[in-house]
Amino acid sequence: MKKVFTISFALVATAVTAYADIQAPPSTKYTSNRKLGRAVANILYASVEIPESIARVSRRDGSKAGWSHGVVTGVSKAYKRFGYGWYELITFRCPTYKGTFKPPYEKCGADARIEMDPYSGFSEFPPELGADNFYFTRTQDF
Repeated sequence: MKKVFTISFALVATAVTAYADIQAPPSTKYTSNRKLGRAVANILYASVEIPESIARVSRRDGSKAGWSHGVVTGVSKAYKRFGYGWYELITFRCPTYKGTFKPPYEKCGADARIEMDPYSGFSEFPPELGADNFYFTRTQDF
């Protein structure tokens, strides 16, 4: 009886841990609905790349570079993002990038990854204009 209890306990423990491992596979984040939303955002907000690139290059290299190199970079990124948006809108039901719904954006270079630094390539969604407010503070009136 003790041997049967030990074996059944081991089987249940193994089944519980194996079941917990397959609950959320990594591809659950990227679905066809997310691809459709990404496509609509890229089409509607592609032009946001232009002022974002101007501000980014101005911060890094100065205002003259921002208004020359930043404009050219922003227009280039806007056209690419607009094209990616239409591509993803047409193919939103098909898993096109390596059999998944991940975005197909490539960096100008050898490595093609999705999670990119916005200074050197595309992010998944268009950038937001304005100041980002990630830190919240509390104030007290005395």
